Amino acid sequence: MSQNSADLPWKVRLFASLFSSAFKFMIRRTDGSINRRLLNFLDYKTSPSPNKPIDGVITTDFTIDEARNLWFRVYTPVPRTTTSGSEVNVPVIFYFHGSGFICMAANSKLFDGFCYRLARLLPAVIISVNYRLAPEHRYPCQYEDGFDAIRFIDKSYLEILPSHANLKHSFVAGDSAGGNLAHHMALKASKSELSSIKLTGVIAIQPFFGGEERTRSEIKLSRDPFVPMDTTDWMWRSFLPEGSNRDHQVSNVFGPNSADISELKLPAVLVIVGGLDPLQDWQKRYYEGLKKSGKEVYLVDYVNAFHSFYLFPCLPEFPLFIDHVKEFMQEQMST
Repeated sequence: MSQNSADLPWKVRLFASLFSSAFKFMIRRTDGSINRRLLNFLDYKTSPSPNKPIDGVITTDFTIDEARNLWFRVYTPVPRTTTSGSEVNVPVIFYFHGSGFICMAANSKLFDGFCYRLARLLPAVIISVNYRLAPEHRYPCQYEDGFDAIRFIDKSYLEILPSHANLKHSFVAGDSAGGNLAHHMALKASKSELSSIKLTGVIAIQPFFGGEERTRSEIKLSRDPFVPMDTTDWMWRSFLPEGSNRDHQVSNVFGPNSADISELKLPAVLVIVGGLDPLQDWQKRYYEGLKKSGKEVYLVDYVNAFHSFYLFPCLPEFPLFIDHVKEFMQEQMST
């Protein structure tokens, strides 16, 4: 969002303004902590609807570990049937929400609405994982929570998922920080034995990567209302281990401290980028790094898209985004 911000719908402009002001002046404290009470007050949470479909989708919550607030919400599209009366199988997407590892949850209204749309429009069974947040819980808590949820479903899917959910066509997806998580979940899966889940692809939606270097897009869009540079710096400081910098291997995944992944068997990756996103240069480096490592990877660049555009279905890029994700999934499921 730069010189073109005036062209955006007023609801999007208002949200960006309120979000930026609230985060900078009320939520982020000068001592590096976060006003969690105020943040939770501003972050409207939704309830599941296990018995009544909403827009053709049923939602149910499952708890894995109350002590660390580890749970997930399953979005199940109402099954379709073939002419013979049998149910049409749909893929499964393990989804991780964004917000810099710092705020929001699987039941935050913005992400809840997004998952409803994904479940209905793709269609797919969406498993939205709630993970612990920084700065109270630093790395690697979020990665542990994410993969614990995947392993839990790998063992207990019969009691959790509908009969038309096809775990042999599973994808891991996430936006922003969740896109970072999706990448690392795929790495963990490549090193683990999953008995029921076959990971078919990774969908990285404007993934949150970074490094000590200042890229051209970060400098040009340093005052972006959604991910200004001073805020992303603070998020990395709050999330990474004490004493680490942004060249840590989980943030700068192809940087000076990164591990070689060329021998790992990763599924195909779809990287979604926006031309008004300050993080776009890091996302493109991620794409190039995967290519150099011999991985199958695709890049989609929406020139006029700002960071988190996918949360606003009123934008013209949203239906294009759905079409590109659907096309990627269908291609991977056909191979």
